[in-house]
Amino acid sequence: WKWSAMMHKWQIAEFFLLIWISFYTVIGQVRYSIPEEMERGFLVGNIIKDIGLNIKDLEDRKLRVIVGSKKQYFDVNLGTGNLHVSERIDREDVCGDSSACVIDFEIVVENPLNLYRVEVEIKDVNDNPPTFAKTKQQLEMSESTLPGARFRLNYAQDPDVGLNSLQNYHLSDNEHFILQTQTGSDGSKFMDLVLEKQLDREKQKEYLLTVTAIDGGVPVRSSSAQVHVNVLDSNDNFPVFPQSLYKLSLVENTVIGTLVLKVNATDIDEGSYGKVTYSFSKISERARQIFDIDSETGEIKVTGNLDFEEAAFYEMEIRAKDSGGLTVYCKVLLEVIDVNDNPPEITVKSFTSRIPEDAFPGTVIALLNVDDHDSGENGKVICSIPENLPFTLKSSLYNYYTLTSNRTMNREQISEYNITITARDKGVPPLTASKSVLLKISDINDNPPVFNQTSYTAYVNENNPPGSFICSVKATDLDWNQNARLTYSITETRIHGKPVFSYVSINPENGNIQALRSFDHERFRDLQIQVKAQDAGSPPLSNNVTVNVFILDQNDNAPEILYPPQRNNASAIELAPRSAVPGYLVTKVVAVDADSGQNAWLSYKLLKAAEPNSFLVGLHTGEIRTTRLFVENDVVKQTLAILVKDNGRPTLSATVTLNILVADNFPEILPDLDRLSTDKDHNSSLTFYLVISLASVSFLFLGFIIVLMIVKVRHWRSSRLFHSMNTKGTPYFPPCYSEADGFRTLPQTYSYEVHLTTNSNKNEFDFFKPSKQSAFEINSSDDIVQTELQRHVHDHNNIRLECISSFL
Repeated sequence: WKWSAMMHKWQIAEFFLLIWISFYTVIGQVRYSIPEEMERGFLVGNIIKDIGLNIKDLEDRKLRVIVGSKKQYFDVNLGTGNLHVSERIDREDVCGDSSACVIDFEIVVENPLNLYRVEVEIKDVNDNPPTFAKTKQQLEMSESTLPGARFRLNYAQDPDVGLNSLQNYHLSDNEHFILQTQTGSDGSKFMDLVLEKQLDREKQKEYLLTVTAIDGGVPVRSSSAQVHVNVLDSNDNFPVFPQSLYKLSLVENTVIGTLVLKVNATDIDEGSYGKVTYSFSKISERARQIFDIDSETGEIKVTGNLDFEEAAFYEMEIRAKDSGGLTVYCKVLLEVIDVNDNPPEITVKSFTSRIPEDAFPGTVIALLNVDDHDSGENGKVICSIPENLPFTLKSSLYNYYTLTSNRTMNREQISEYNITITARDKGVPPLTASKSVLLKISDINDNPPVFNQTSYTAYVNENNPPGSFICSVKATDLDWNQNARLTYSITETRIHGKPVFSYVSINPENGNIQALRSFDHERFRDLQIQVKAQDAGSPPLSNNVTVNVFILDQNDNAPEILYPPQRNNASAIELAPRSAVPGYLVTKVVAVDADSGQNAWLSYKLLKAAEPNSFLVGLHTGEIRTTRLFVENDVVKQTLAILVKDNGRPTLSATVTLNILVADNFPEILPDLDRLSTDKDHNSSLTFYLVISLASVSFLFLGFIIVLMIVKVRHWRSSRLFHSMNTKGTPYFPPCYSEADGFRTLPQTYSYEVHLTTNSNKNEFDFFKPSKQSAFEINSSDDIVQTELQRHVHDHNNIRLECISSFL
């Protein structure tokens, strides 16, 4: 009875526990009542409606049923919200002889975390008749037994409760005995056979009685037992116990064989009537498995496992009987003392196995229940988790705990936590238990892609084939899965007025950059590209990086000779005085190369000369200088072939042919000029007629005196002309040649100023006359001859011809 009362108190405490927790975790409570023995699928009620949930939210809120027992007797249909019986319920198996039978469980839903207490009362049905442990019982009575003597009979048991349990006993008709029914402290009903009329052995030696046990159910159920009474000769004295009630305590887990108590009843009769035997007259089945009594000595010993958690009290009735059949009874009340032999048990009522890394502090991760079957201090439990974890374990009430986060997480630092909950009771020595839960931190897109370089520099040769690989960019993302899946793209810009996409492309998966066209170093030397890496998160995050692509020069341009210019495949003419000293600067070859770097480094070389060792070409300057003094037998016309080559691989080159006329006065070079004119153009009719006309006019107006004056004037003019042209030997190039890139010069427009005679009808004079220099070019010998003839008739016609050329 005490054990039942203790269990009842535990249920009440648990009830108030969950009511209190409801203020912390928003818990509700529902109670149902159903009969026992209902078939599987029996409808209990619509639990979703009764606890106030929306059936549409069940899938997202992950509803589940949590039971504390090994069997789950109920389940929830998530489609309808109905609560059904999932296992046949036998009230007697579930609750034993307890008057109240309640099966409780919890329903847990998440998002947010709610716990609902559900109680189902199991009502008893009259499905069990009262039964006797033994259907036959032998009694021995002396014929001298006085009326009123009582004899304890075996009682019946009924597992049903209330009106369905055992209510009364009935004795078959006889003239000597009646039944008297009593109720024990545990609510059980037992009976005594009372002698109402004295026996006479000579009249009747035995009696056969029938005892019927009847319950109060509908329909009524009953069972019977036979009592055989033997009448013995006279026996005057009953056995006597020194006390009718024994109270003692025993520590649980007492070793089997331990003596619990020795009872002793005395009988003052002599002989066989004074011999007493002992037995249990009333004892529960559980107690019968744990205790045994010696019929001769009355010693009660432990024969089974004594466990406080199974039963805290035992009540036994001991019978002492002499050989004459006289019987006396005493009662033994045994209290089991609890020892700390049960470690705590941790039950996870609810657990969220994954939370996002940006979950707010205070997010509920798990709801735990910690239980200890021991009592008192042995059953009090303290729970804890390691201090270095970002979680807090809060005690709600009577061994309920909530595990919550106390700060935001960073999945990139720690992606999961193995949380060990340790429970320790207050027993001596304390017992502990632990349970681990694995919490995974789900990723959110909180990290942008990061390139492995702050900027990239790549080099590609010009004249590359389209599709050539330029370089590869690489970015990483600390996030996970979809949030770390990167796509590369090129930011839209324009290069030389065209979209960057017409020059390069990028593989969106691996970041490889390729050229879409062939590059020309002479057009542009570098590209600046902005590459973007973007993840697939929501919302997506991105980052940019600059890629500088430099176009490397290839030697694909030959040198270009600017001076002396080559016109109509005619060789340029330069003048050098015969009196020039060694080292005299005759002229300078000027060339440029459109390439850059060493591909534009030019060198000059004398390939061919009419007279070896007369001229020298500067290797890097292109200056043509004399190497010796000229002598009388040196030819007037010196033809030089100059090679200009760059420093590229392979080497590219250009050549120029130059005619140098060596003379101190103009008439000396006229024959060579005539030959040059003949070589150049034998069919110039206009020049031929002009020369004939001028010659005829000259001979008509010549006179002896005039000829003498003309000779003097001619000598004076020749000396002046040569002096003016040879004062400075280096050609002068005006600013129209400007450094474009530090490696080459580019020509701009030439401008000429020409003065003609009044009778000239054709522009036949192209004199390049750099300021303060003597070198100039005469395009044809015809031009020179015409100039000379006109000079001869100058004094006669007072016509002054002046040729001026300059660079503007």
